[in-house]
Amino acid sequence: MKNRDDILQLLKDIMQEMFEIESDEVTLDARLYEDLDFDSIDAVDMIVKLKEMTGKAVKPEDFKNARTVNDVVEAVYKLINA
Repeated sequence: MKNRDDILQLLKDIMQEMFEIESDEVTLDARLYEDLDFDSIDAVDMIVKLKEMTGKAVKPEDFKNARTVNDVVEAVYKLINA
């Protein structure tokens, strides 16, 4: 899972499994809170799941400015390739 497409697919899988969000709704420009109806608890749950799946220490502050799916993809990409 080194490229952004793989990360996007991972996020689609997580969101469908954990939050029952259809994968076709998870697009790069989808806004987490407005379009996907995320809340702060959902965000924490997703960060925990990303930590499990990447094996990397995921810091919530790395994601605090994430507003879109693309923001999350970029944060995970930076984390994995750091």
